[in-house]
Amino acid sequence: MTDWLELPFDDEPAPIETRPLSVSELTSGIRALIETAFASVFVEGEISNCRRWSSGHIYFTLKDDRAQLRGVVFRTTVRTLRFTPEDGMRVVARGRLSVYDAKGEYQIICDTLEPNGLGALQAAFEQLKRRLQTEGLFDAA
Repeated sequence: MTDWLELPFDDEPAPIETRPLSVSELTSGIRALIETAFASVFVEGEISNCRRWSSGHIYFTLKDDRAQLRGVVFRTTVRTLRFTPEDGMRVVARGRLSVYDAKGEYQIICDTLEPNGLGALQAAFEQLKRRLQTEGLFDAA
């Protein structure tokens, strides 16, 4: 009679890959997982480090009191915004998560960006008003 300890298990784990992955292979795999699991998300936070590049893209960090997330609004989407994103502004971003391979960082690629609390038209109005005031157009002189 065979000892029960010598019998093979039906639920043995699959063999572990012994070949090391390159950083690119690992990052590509992580990107595939993230893009599948978070294909459409809404994220609320405060904008910081907001920069518009000569390409027309806007890059920023979206943060709350415990975490931060890189964000990008590509030029074609920037054209549809009815306000100008600024540091300190609270927003709701809708988009998809991805990984920027060159830095190995995950980010949200925004399809829409809306001020949180104010409507887009109100925010645009307030920004225009501040700019005109800075230019002195409201001075009585």
